[in-house]
Amino acid sequence: MFVDVAKISIRAGKGGDGAVSFHREKYVAAGGPDGGDGGRGGDVIFVADPNLSTLMDFRYKRKYAAQDGENGKASNSSGKAGTNLVIRVPQGTLIKDAKTGGLIADLSDEKPFIVAKGGRGGLGNQHFATPTRQIPRFAKPGLQGEELLVQLELKLIADVGLIGFPNVGKSTIISCISAAKPKIANYHFTTLSPVLGVVRVAEEASFVAADIPGLIEGAADGVGLGHDFLRHVERCRLLLHVVDVSGSEGRDPKEDFEKINEELARFSPALAARPQIVAANKCDIASDEQIADFKAFIEEKGLRLVLVSAATGKGIDKLPGIIYEQLRELPPVETFTPDYVKPVAGGGREFTAQKEKDGSFTVAAPWLERILEGSNLDDYESLQYFQTQIAEFGVLDKLKELGMQDGDTVRIGDFEFDYIF
Repeated sequence: MFVDVAKISIRAGKGGDGAVSFHREKYVAAGGPDGGDGGRGGDVIFVADPNLSTLMDFRYKRKYAAQDGENGKASNSSGKAGTNLVIRVPQGTLIKDAKTGGLIADLSDEKPFIVAKGGRGGLGNQHFATPTRQIPRFAKPGLQGEELLVQLELKLIADVGLIGFPNVGKSTIISCISAAKPKIANYHFTTLSPVLGVVRVAEEASFVAADIPGLIEGAADGVGLGHDFLRHVERCRLLLHVVDVSGSEGRDPKEDFEKINEELARFSPALAARPQIVAANKCDIASDEQIADFKAFIEEKGLRLVLVSAATGKGIDKLPGIIYEQLRELPPVETFTPDYVKPVAGGGREFTAQKEKDGSFTVAAPWLERILEGSNLDDYESLQYFQTQIAEFGVLDKLKELGMQDGDTVRIGDFEFDYIF
């Protein structure tokens, strides 16, 4: 089954907590603090793998998490960093923030991309020793890793996209000019997923062609299969528009040509402006009048017409060379520019404070919660460090401004205490 859209949640590893430890050794008096630092959490890294062609694996596993960093240890020993999580996706996959739609990365090459960074490890108590604080009984906890919900969208990387109504011979043509082996039958929607094929023109001269499932009128609005697969034409540098010039199914080839282009324009004006070569297929069963009429119609639009017959092979051998020559004049395959704005990390010193109806006060400050997690409030020096932090960064002044009195209750995250001046 071909899957080209998936939504997954990813979480980078949490940094390890710093250790609270003191050096104890025979004949060594007052060894001092020797708590090591926590290890950094693992990153979540995406890598484009040319051997993958679908996002099928992400239908069954939706949550991915990197390894947490190891906690610090005694003897100034730092914890191990968490192992990075590498997620492999097909080339051409777009990674978007599922909430905002912002483009995080376009994985068009095999260069690894870090989507979520692991949290920094916490500092051990060895860092908090001062001439006046010689026995620090607190350390810093590790920071949480980045976590987000992402949407993966596969946009196939191909130089040429074969477009046209169902049953006009696109699958047969791509099977003739490349090694691709799509399912071919005489009924609509034989092709249920895009088919890629490498077309070799000469030694060291080739291009990638994609057979896009049949478009029909209303595809841009979700009718038929076109809506699902139009995204795969967006990267193509050139469009090979296949038309049944014989009108063998009772349709007008000129009307078919116009309708397909209308659907492209409705989906993406930039896509409709791409260069096109028109392949008039089934010319072996078309009359001279039909061919002449359609040729005049296409040339009037300034486009090149190539007469082919996928059934008999007429004109097929010349088609790759014609396509390759035009591709040489076009810019490389399009890549999309990321526009995702990452939220401000919680490592700043921002906070909000408010007075509740019951007279207590609530402070929302993730950075202060982390300090509390690593503090021993029963220890005078640890408590003193905490008090210094809330005074230095304006939390205490804000609470006083809101009317906090001696003995009032203050809540910071899961912590609750009565403040005494």
